[in-house]
Amino acid sequence: MLKKLFIIGLATLILVIGAYVYVTQKVTQYVSQPVQVQQPQLFTVKQGTSLNLVLNQLENSQLIEHQFYAKLLRFQYPQLTAIKAGTYQLKPSMDLQQALELFISGKEHQFAITFVEGSQFKEWQQGLKSAEHLKHVTDGMSQQEIAKALGIEHENLEGLFLAETYHYTVGTSDLEILKRAHQKLQTILDSSWQSKQQDLPLESPYEALILASIIEKETAIESERHRVASVFINRLKRRMRLQTDPTVIYGMGDKYTGNIRKKDLRTPTPYNTYVISGLPPTPIAMPGKASIEAALNPEQSDYLYFVASGNGGHVFSKTLTQHNRAVRAYLKVLRSQK
Repeated sequence: MLKKLFIIGLATLILVIGAYVYVTQKVTQYVSQPVQVQQPQLFTVKQGTSLNLVLNQLENSQLIEHQFYAKLLRFQYPQLTAIKAGTYQLKPSMDLQQALELFISGKEHQFAITFVEGSQFKEWQQGLKSAEHLKHVTDGMSQQEIAKALGIEHENLEGLFLAETYHYTVGTSDLEILKRAHQKLQTILDSSWQSKQQDLPLESPYEALILASIIEKETAIESERHRVASVFINRLKRRMRLQTDPTVIYGMGDKYTGNIRKKDLRTPTPYNTYVISGLPPTPIAMPGKASIEAALNPEQSDYLYFVASGNGGHVFSKTLTQHNRAVRAYLKVLRSQK
């Protein structure tokens, strides 16, 4: 009798162990199945979603195959239950376990928006408006309202944001992007102001920002920025008008169609530095770090003029005679290229 009970007990144990091994293998196979995506695909886990709901969502989206053993996943893999809300990117190489581990990590997919140095705030507004998965809270807001929301004292927002690439997740607001861009700009401007050259004809960091924006629009060549800055600094010191075309263009606004006429140079606007003395009232574009540093640490030179060479870069001159000669050479190059 005892022998019979022993055999029955042993058989039952073997059956239980066998069943456990079988179920364990099935759950392992389930969690190891590939996620059915042919290319990177976004997947959003909503707030309060449990593991079972996520699995149902994946199954309903036909990203994984349904199996009965899915219900046992939480017991065999309890570490996969701490799902975090967010929008994630599923990749073709992923299996279900890797996807769930991604959801647990909270590493949401990062989108990117890039602003080019020398761009204007109106271009930033267009870029933000067309950015995917960004929350557009500034639509319909004036610059003054945006400035107030950001705690910026200047009502004109031109030049007050650092042009670079910003990353964000789904649901980030355009106002948050602008806040980060302004803070980065302010950090660089404050640091550069603290280490500026002495005796510059600039009374505030904001004036330095105005000059940096002009430098940004005048040259994109890294090696020229400090020399271009020296020309403007030298002219300011001598109380010469800056006479820089980008300020004229900015002052023309929508009237600018691609060419500046002599009439435009003589037409007064708050930004026309052929007419006004000193700096314009605000920046004319978003400067980069290099232009800010150049404005506050210009090259030591006696240059008062520069003109495009026609072959890339500029020709710098110390006298008007030299400058006029450089202008004639530039016009000759332009005629030869027609």
